[in-house]
Amino acid sequence: MEQREPGLSTPSILIPFILISLIWSSTWIVIKDQLGAGADAVPPSWSVAYRFAFASLAMFAMARISGAPLRLGRKGHLLALAIGIPQFVLNFNFVYAAEQYVTSGIVAVVFALLVVPNAGFAKLFFGHELSRRFLVGSAVAMVGVVMLFVAELRVSEARPGQVMLGIGFTLIAILSASAGNLLQLVDEVKKMPVASLLAWSMLYGTITNAGIALALYGPPVVESRPGYWLGLLYLGLVASALAFFFYYRILRAIGPGKAAYSSVLVPIVAMLLSTIFEDYRWTVLAAAGGILAMAGLVVALSARRPTPVIID
Repeated sequence: MEQREPGLSTPSILIPFILISLIWSSTWIVIKDQLGAGADAVPPSWSVAYRFAFASLAMFAMARISGAPLRLGRKGHLLALAIGIPQFVLNFNFVYAAEQYVTSGIVAVVFALLVVPNAGFAKLFFGHELSRRFLVGSAVAMVGVVMLFVAELRVSEARPGQVMLGIGFTLIAILSASAGNLLQLVDEVKKMPVASLLAWSMLYGTITNAGIALALYGPPVVESRPGYWLGLLYLGLVASALAFFFYYRILRAIGPGKAAYSSVLVPIVAMLLSTIFEDYRWTVLAAAGGILAMAGLVVALSARRPTPVIID
């Protein structure tokens, strides 16, 4: 007898998948506000440090309320550190750096490529099978992503050198995020409660981010705008603590390849939000790319890998 692994149609996966996609689709508005404050703007690394300071506090509170143990042991702390540095330091610092050179739309679209290293490395290092349906759906989605990228590039005012630098930073962020994602497949990590793991990983990320910010920009910079701090609370509590709690649970349930498809959905939803709030004008190319990406996403996420189960 065989038991199929959970799919996207499973409510416990579908609902949080949609929720985190909606949350992460809206974060570009807040990041854009933080980076666009001119000479009074808080340096990006300090904004990232503040963001994960709020997030780690929220995760420690969640772990305590849920009864998850906070003692990880020496190996557990090393694993939390190994996840925190690529996921919550390198990933976000390079994303913020990229958005200083290219639009958040381009960054969001390029970040959709996260599905490639997530699925490829999961197969290479952990033996995860890639079904034909998943590969076909991924190929269709990537064609759609390329079309969205070209559409965004056409309206970008950035110079070619700036575009290449922004894309380069985004690709480094993708590889960093993928490293943090893949570590969720390590047996010792899977045994750790998600809330406890995130609490310590985000704390180590906060400390490291603060050290980087101190070295690059000097003492902490505080912005007086209430909007900055409200946005920071949203990024820390909702877009980081809540969203990553759901994301890591999804990742453990359906694997890093399928979980990364939230990054394919994000730019599409972000453009829809931009249509509402910034009067974004859809071109034929962008609309066709969005349709293809969505179609590929549906096909890829409907693929299931049968897992044999021995019945006593």
